[in-house]
Amino acid sequence: MNVLVIGAGGREHALCHLLARSPRLGKLFILPGNAGTAALGVNIPGDANDVGLALSVARREGVGLTVVGPEEPLALGIADAFRAAGLRIFGPSAAAARIEADKGYAKQVMRQHAIPTAEYREFSDYGQARKYISSRDEPLVVKAAGLAKGKGVIMCADPAEAILAAERILRDRVFGAAGARIIVEERLVGREASLMAIVDGHTILVLEPAQDYKRLRDGDEGPNTGGMGSFSPTAFLDQATLRQVEEQILVPVVDALVREGVHYCGVLYVGLMLTPGGPKVLEFNCRFGDPETQALVMRLRSDVLDVLEAACDGRLDQMELTWDARSALCVVMASAGYPEKSSPPAVISGLPEGPSDDLAVFHAGTTLEGGRVMATGGRVLGVTALGETLHAARARAYAVVDGIRFEGARCRRDLGLEAHRT
Repeated sequence: MNVLVIGAGGREHALCHLLARSPRLGKLFILPGNAGTAALGVNIPGDANDVGLALSVARREGVGLTVVGPEEPLALGIADAFRAAGLRIFGPSAAAARIEADKGYAKQVMRQHAIPTAEYREFSDYGQARKYISSRDEPLVVKAAGLAKGKGVIMCADPAEAILAAERILRDRVFGAAGARIIVEERLVGREASLMAIVDGHTILVLEPAQDYKRLRDGDEGPNTGGMGSFSPTAFLDQATLRQVEEQILVPVVDALVREGVHYCGVLYVGLMLTPGGPKVLEFNCRFGDPETQALVMRLRSDVLDVLEAACDGRLDQMELTWDARSALCVVMASAGYPEKSSPPAVISGLPEGPSDDLAVFHAGTTLEGGRVMATGGRVLGVTALGETLHAARARAYAVVDGIRFEGARCRRDLGLEAHRT
């Protein structure tokens, strides 16, 4: 079967890495891809948000399944366009993708269906937001309500910081149109974790849990990013908590969408805060997490093509997943200006020769120029390793990180330290 993957980041490279292992794969096409995906298939130049281009590629190349990585084309309705054309695609409709594209909508769904989450208010007017925030006396979180590439969340230690955050988003439009509305919510206390499930509209197939690192610097300091690393599994999501999340969060939200006439086919990602009062939702995403997917990919042993195809065909209840029991850890190497500024292209050296069963370097912000791999800014690479313990995976990943060079490279050095397992 010929497959088309939409996207250009580390998540898409990781998905291509999995797909390339399937004996059923014919040709693999990636729109637009990066230097890493070019070694696994054919990169198609263009914009991942160009629905018309994606349709023409799928038709021209006889694509039997399209897999959408990023949230933006999903919010723009790429899945609707493909299904209307009679083409199989893995990814939720635009209506279903609102669960990520509109945080206000997601909060309304959770409130209406008693899904545990932080208390919140929504604002489009800065003056009203300032008045409300001034009435609070606790730490708050201010979020752009639209899609901000994982960067639209500002953690505020006190109301004064929250007022500045609201001003930056609503008045200064630091996140562009994504900040036309904001969510102001209580700051939950606990440990964060990520859980993803593949959904075919009725059946929910829960993946292994993972944990990512949103803050830029060691010790969870600095601004929020799209993610500076991840590991899987996490001991903080035990079986009892997983059942609680499935029963109190995943099943109710899918049921809520069904009652609204929304058929959800794709990945449903839930960002969790494990509070003393139980797990609560920080956010829903309508696609595979990045960089959680990089860690999960190293551990998944099932044929992902079979699973994604079953989800599209409504046969997910026939699928079982097999996982490597070892731990995986992903270290993101980013450019110097990330996440605030772009960086000039830089040559990357020291990349290991190809992936192995227990090590892969997933490309994100890279391109090929004259046979050289170039860093193009943002999150550049995701160095991901397996180990018998998380400590072993961590040591393996950082050993490879230390051998890779590009101008301005930066990464966190504390990933996995608080969760060593012997």
